[in-house]
Amino acid sequence: MTNTFIDLLNSKDVLLADGATGTTLFNMGLQAGDAPELWNVDKPAKIKALYQGAVDAGSDLFLTNTFGGTTARLKLHNAQDRVFELNRIGAELGREVADKSARQIAVAGSVGPTGEIMQPVGELSHALAVEMFHEQAEGLKAGGVDVLWLETISAPEEFRAAAEAFALADMPWCGTMSFDTAGRTMMGVTSSALADLVEHIDNKPLAFGANCGTGASDILRTVLGFAAQGTERAIISKGNAGIPKYVDGHIHYDGTPALMGEYAVMARDSGAKIIGGCCGTLPDHLRAMREALDTQPRAARPTLEKIVDALGPFSSAGDGTGDDVAPVRERRGRRKS
Repeated sequence: MTNTFIDLLNSKDVLLADGATGTTLFNMGLQAGDAPELWNVDKPAKIKALYQGAVDAGSDLFLTNTFGGTTARLKLHNAQDRVFELNRIGAELGREVADKSARQIAVAGSVGPTGEIMQPVGELSHALAVEMFHEQAEGLKAGGVDVLWLETISAPEEFRAAAEAFALADMPWCGTMSFDTAGRTMMGVTSSALADLVEHIDNKPLAFGANCGTGASDILRTVLGFAAQGTERAIISKGNAGIPKYVDGHIHYDGTPALMGEYAVMARDSGAKIIGGCCGTLPDHLRAMREALDTQPRAARPTLEKIVDALGPFSSAGDGTGDDVAPVRERRGRRKS
């Protein structure tokens, strides 16, 4: 099997992914509580501008505007009968942008969590979760994505359900969890546990890793946790642009382009193959990340102390994996916006 994503993964030393979908769309006028996926039909020019911003900034791949594209999420907006349509069109818009580029650009079909708790803790059954993810995957496949991209997952049960669904769709995939609770996911998964999980499911991802979370320092500690397991699978790091703060009535992330450039290089040196941004990461951040990755040579794997010194303190003393504690130091003022 070959496609643009697999070609890029095999041919390039490191891939730059995209930045924040939500932050960018809010800047374009999306209102809190609105479904971004509806803009695939209602405001396609803005969605193409979202994608084009990542391409122009130097990204090798971008995610489609389909994060909340399952029945479970779309029913909150009375759009549960439009799963296939909204995912297909989101992917088609991405394909249009990627295919007109002078260089190879991969389109990744974003698949977020269902927002429901799976059995035995909650009520969502494995079978229904697989059905939901499969329906979304088929829409993304029909729209022409190169790869499915599971992101911001907390529970291993949901990760497994998505993997099964993607096998039914016969599509390659990547998967990330969000380690936002003292270095663990909300459901208690550690970096080492995810590294183990991906090797013990039948339909293994091409790449796995972390996205979102609580800041650049924390996600690098998680990446180091993946690398420490000796995985040969590509590692993904898609961290937030600094720390969120409430400023003038909206959420603002304090990470500068310079900080995100340092983050990108340290993510690469920590073992990540696919590096991007999540919340708060805009095209200016991506440009700085592209330049840093292209101009700064590889260095030794950073220590926790070096990460803290460069990017600021961790949000927790440890991440649950063992010898993972670094001293807490104040974030340098020059890095704040």
